Amino acid sequence: MIRRIIVALVRLALRIYFQRIEVTGLEHVPTDTPVIFVLNHPNALVDPVFLLCLAPRRVSFLAKAPLFRMPFIGYLVKKMDSLPVYRRQDEGQDVSKNQETFIAARKLLARGGTIGICPEGVSHDEPGLRPIKTGAARISLAAVSTGEVSNLKIVPAGLYYTSKTSFRSDALLYFGNPIDVEPVTLEPDGTPPHEAVRQLSARIEKALREVILDARHEEELQTTARAERIFSSASYDGSGESLKDELRLQQRFIRAYSVLQQLQPERLRRLELRMIRFEEELNQAGVDPDELSPPGSTLKVFVSIVRRSLLFLLMLGPAVIGTLAHYPAYKLGGFLATRISRDSDDVISTVKIISAMLLFPLTWIVLAVLSYLYFGWIAAVLVLVVIPFAGYAAIVFFEELDKSIAGVRVLTFFLVRRRFFVRLLAERNAIRNEIVALGKETPIASE
Repeated sequence: MIRRIIVALVRLALRIYFQRIEVTGLEHVPTDTPVIFVLNHPNALVDPVFLLCLAPRRVSFLAKAPLFRMPFIGYLVKKMDSLPVYRRQDEGQDVSKNQETFIAARKLLARGGTIGICPEGVSHDEPGLRPIKTGAARISLAAVSTGEVSNLKIVPAGLYYTSKTSFRSDALLYFGNPIDVEPVTLEPDGTPPHEAVRQLSARIEKALREVILDARHEEELQTTARAERIFSSASYDGSGESLKDELRLQQRFIRAYSVLQQLQPERLRRLELRMIRFEEELNQAGVDPDELSPPGSTLKVFVSIVRRSLLFLLMLGPAVIGTLAHYPAYKLGGFLATRISRDSDDVISTVKIISAMLLFPLTWIVLAVLSYLYFGWIAAVLVLVVIPFAGYAAIVFFEELDKSIAGVRVLTFFLVRRRFFVRLLAERNAIRNEIVALGKETPIASE
């Protein structure tokens, strides 16, 4: 019961923090056999929460032992049926206790359960996958080789964030093709042979790279992200693009980038400089790449302005109330995220979400108590009902306001500086054509 309540609350927090969440590849997750999920780890405690809330199976996690002793987080980790992992880099940990953890994991799998593991071992800010640990492979091989577990599958789960530290950004949870685990002859001490562990770990790493954005360097990641933004905006047909398509496109760019660095470095560098200049011109004009499209007819623009104006009038009151009520907690959460994260981007979202789950309900309770003291219990009940909805109304209001301002900005740009606008459109199409040409000349980039 407690687990269900926690999952429901955390799922709600995710849906509020992220504007768009996509889950793809659910057909790859077995429904009636034991499963080990292996997950990349770019965003601290947010990563396992995605698997906890959105996987089609009930998941238990292997979590580092220090989490079990942390206030509040330790309580949540225990209620999620997590198993402690004792790591050498954590001060004062007895790594021999991991044998108990591995035995408990095998028993859980033998009952048909599922386990979530982040095989990189630590959360990080690196642009790609870090070298993975062997725990997932050792647990899997030992489980099937002792005969305790049959038909075990390892399912890679990739997380892709468009901007992992930003409120109301987008996130994708991508389940890949499952990996079969075959039994091996165990060593005399009951452990899997080193070579079998190495081979299975290599298969896990390869499968994970297929479902994540795996860049070797930050420069490579920035260039491919820039290319994706320009390419997608130039190809936009009004139907929208899924996060899976966006991830796949960036994966192709990264593979092409690696080859071009070796074969045509000068041509690649010229394209990089051209994209940088293009984005600088867009920034000077105050326009995003996906906003760079000629506005529709005057009638459509007028109808859109009228519709949005009426929407803003209806939402203005609740949005103002929601903003005033939640602003102190919002600012305090941001302050705590900055102080606690210590410039580690992989921790910021975790602190923001946890602080929101604590500070926002505290805000509602304080306002309800004050309303009760001054106006009675009816006012207190109204506050508890209205204020949370007003907070969400504020989020929607400001998102729609940003879209409206962007639309007006593009329309003004088009009317006042039409020649410059048309030149930017032509340059974007030229860059897109160059990206397509490079892709055709780089067979490894095609799928």
